[in-house]
Amino acid sequence: MEDASFIIGSWVLTFVAIGAYAAFVIRRGRELSRNATSEEMPWT
Repeated sequence: MEDASFIIGSWVLTFVAIGAYAAFVIRRGRELSRNATSEEMPWT
């Protein structure tokens, strides 16, 4: 149990980093989609 704080802290840091990256990717994608033309979006 001596290393529990290190292990839990590592997990928290990992989830925070992944969450921040996911938020960045989603925000950037929404920003880019506003400027895209219909020819650049064949899925719509």
